[in-house]
Amino acid sequence: MLTAQQGQALVRLARQQIERHLGMADSPDAAMAAVLDDPVMAGKRGVFVTLHKNKQLRGCIGSLTAVESLPEGIRRNAISAAFHDYRFAPLTAAELPGLEVEISILSEPEPCEGANPDEVIAKIRPGVDGVIIKGPQGEQATFLPQVWQQLPQPEQFLSHLCRKAGLPENAWRSGGLRFFTYQVQSFEESR
Repeated sequence: MLTAQQGQALVRLARQQIERHLGMADSPDAAMAAVLDDPVMAGKRGVFVTLHKNKQLRGCIGSLTAVESLPEGIRRNAISAAFHDYRFAPLTAAELPGLEVEISILSEPEPCEGANPDEVIAKIRPGVDGVIIKGPQGEQATFLPQVWQQLPQPEQFLSHLCRKAGLPENAWRSGGLRFFTYQVQSFEESR
């Protein structure tokens, strides 16, 4: 578990990466650098960076598996969320004042199994679990636990997740998918 101070340092790091990419000057932050040098930051975890503008999604990119240190994952995914999320045009400097940055640090995904789809649904905890689905042809998609705020019903949540993976909405009922769950520790900018 990260402390609030560590989480806020990672959120600031994400914003700084976006600002640097836009060519905006930033001032060194010695306190943030000290927090980022803590050995806990060297740990490898899956991370997501989510951007909102006027309370609407503006970009969200991440890694489900641990491939790099927390700061490196935040740096890479901040750039990807701001400039390479295929659902949105690249972020502009004019959008920065209204931009809200959130980061999510993921636990290791675990299989969620059941004899039938109803048993799987019963094991998924709305508002707590992020869900990954994997299809028989390599299809894959995830929703972070924060998505439960927009899709609070498990059936609706899974139907939208199937659609995100390019599968029919009711594919989760077929028994041909594999499910994994994970939890996140999330941090938002304090404004």
